[in-house]
Amino acid sequence: MGYLNSVLQSSSQVHSEDRPASGGGLSQNGKFSYGYASSPGKRSSMEDFYETRVDGVDGEIVGLFGVFDGHGGVRAAEYVKQNLFSNLIKHPKFISDTKSAIGYLLITVSHGCDFPSGLAITCLLNCFQPPADAYNHTDSEFLKAENNQNRDAGSTASTAILVGNRLLVANVGDSRAVICRGGNAIAVSRDHKPDQSDERQRIENAGGFVMWAGVDLHLSISLS
Repeated sequence: MGYLNSVLQSSSQVHSEDRPASGGGLSQNGKFSYGYASSPGKRSSMEDFYETRVDGVDGEIVGLFGVFDGHGGVRAAEYVKQNLFSNLIKHPKFISDTKSAIGYLLITVSHGCDFPSGLAITCLLNCFQPPADAYNHTDSEFLKAENNQNRDAGSTASTAILVGNRLLVANVGDSRAVICRGGNAIAVSRDHKPDQSDERQRIENAGGFVMWAGVDLHLSISLS
């Protein structure tokens, strides 16, 4: 496991309030490359994290990439960065049934695009199902670990998992994922906002409420 030194270095992000970061790498088999960039912009601090990982799992080279936009402090986003992909890789069905390991309603994205090398793009959205397996497990473990501390902290999660010739995208919150084809941006994620009718219904069914398009008076996203 851990084929590239550059990959291992890039995945060990150290949070910095004012330091832009960028880099990238190439898989050992040369089938894909990746890049990343992060900057706080005009803000004096940033609550966002990213993760890039290329690893070997059961003889398969896999790529795991994620963006985690924190709110209410950095703790939740940092925890997701450190644990989500580790939990996913440990799932017994990660290679054989990746979508079940991620645990989301499966929606195949089809926009009439000819993706290279027969790449199948799959979008996993929790439109009507609660998050399960890797996502849900990470969320539950964070709440246990914090023990009532940092309970106001939260994070989005936008992830892309490359296994063989399949790219699976899953998200919670409003960090968007797109595929670029012919200069056009094709959405492969859906924002979870409390002003959406299905999201509002889910919130109210769980005992929450929505006012001024915010959850419980302060959250502008409905899943984190």
